[in-house]
Amino acid sequence: MNNLLSCKQTIKMKNKFNLSLIAVLMAGTSALTSCSKDNDDVEEPIVDVAVEAKLSDSFFDKVAYKGAMGTVDWTTGWTSFTPNANVYGATTETLGPGIITANRTLDASKVYLLSGFVYVASGVTLTIPAGTVIRGDQASKATLVVVRGGKLIAEGTATNPIVFTSNKAVGQRGNGDWGGIILLGKSTNNNPGGVGKIEGGIDAAQADHGGKDVADNSGILKYVRIEFPGIAYVQDNEINGLTLGSVGSGTTLDYIQVSNSGDDSFEWFGGTVNAKHLISINNVDDIFDFDNGFSGRLQFVIGQRSPVFADAAGQSNGIESDNSNTEFSSTPRTRPVISNMTIIGPSTPGSVVDVKHQNANLWRKGSKMVLANSIFIGAKWGIDIRDVETGAALTDGTSLIKNNIYQVADATKEVIVSNNSFATADLLRTYLTTNGNTFIAEAAAGALLTTPYTLIATPNFTLATGSAAATGATF
Repeated sequence: MNNLLSCKQTIKMKNKFNLSLIAVLMAGTSALTSCSKDNDDVEEPIVDVAVEAKLSDSFFDKVAYKGAMGTVDWTTGWTSFTPNANVYGATTETLGPGIITANRTLDASKVYLLSGFVYVASGVTLTIPAGTVIRGDQASKATLVVVRGGKLIAEGTATNPIVFTSNKAVGQRGNGDWGGIILLGKSTNNNPGGVGKIEGGIDAAQADHGGKDVADNSGILKYVRIEFPGIAYVQDNEINGLTLGSVGSGTTLDYIQVSNSGDDSFEWFGGTVNAKHLISINNVDDIFDFDNGFSGRLQFVIGQRSPVFADAAGQSNGIESDNSNTEFSSTPRTRPVISNMTIIGPSTPGSVVDVKHQNANLWRKGSKMVLANSIFIGAKWGIDIRDVETGAALTDGTSLIKNNIYQVADATKEVIVSNNSFATADLLRTYLTTNGNTFIAEAAAGALLTTPYTLIATPNFTLATGSAAATGATF
């Protein structure tokens, strides 16, 4: 059925948008997720894939609180905040290197050694049962790649998650011990011709991502931990914890933790996939990185930064979002729609922070965004809007930043403008405060969440009693 014809929902444009702008917006639209609500028996409603994503979409759970969780901790049972202390069994079977050319289901009673680059071929499904442990080999830069048309079904449970981790012993594991997981799909991006080559050093014949199927399905990742990924294939060409190249909205991403990544924890290169319940701890580079026309929806996502892990070759940001490195107005435009995000640190009370840490939010190179109902505390700097095209999207209303809480270590850099995005920082600050964004002091930030700064044990990101973030979210 044609969703555009069957859906009752229509897009409402402000009178000031002209027809050419509407055309651009429609070209950069995204699709709704197949991720379920917390109740796995409730089917997620479908939203018209031709309508621009917004906070009122049925994908978003309409909650009163700001930040990634209220008083219920959705990390309980399946996450680990001390992965270097986890005891895993010795490997009993090797997976890879090479191409998986027929459907395969792994055995949860075995512990697998992931060796080299392992590719799930087009038309092939790799199924990983709940409770399976896969240990990545460092010497061979072990990496799991699902090529366009392939599927990964990795569906753990809240009490029996799937774990991808380092093959090193307890206490010897470190950031970037192995590669990571790469999903490649047939959804849209703004690379020339609509097809890109994914980064990370994978075989060029297997590296294509992109197409026109916004509802493409690359499988399921649910209740999955990815520990110590992010190895550098070569200098300045690292693999991320979870890399998503043009992944479509038919894919399910829900309850995924990336720990101690040597590069970004989550990076999207185009695509329309949506996700809930993502968490990152102790990564080196950016936590959430958006590129090349990504336009999915995210809700209930957490990033906790360590003051000592930062990218020696560049800068480490909470959010880093670009549209295109070459043509900032290329379509589809990068435009993630985000609600209920929490990013903590790296400037935890009393810490000494690596100089490479920078912004809670960096939006640049024409990226659009909708960012709402979120908490950013303990960042070194606040929100940086770069480049004319990025700032123009905020002033013309095609981007929106509202109802967020910011606290930064350097009060002189709460708001940063560069490359003519806004004439002055004061104008950007006026935009932000007019839209309900607030900037608070460290003492006030400490009263928002229960124990968010804990780095050597299990933190608690639920709302503190009497938290100012308990109300005020709007959709």
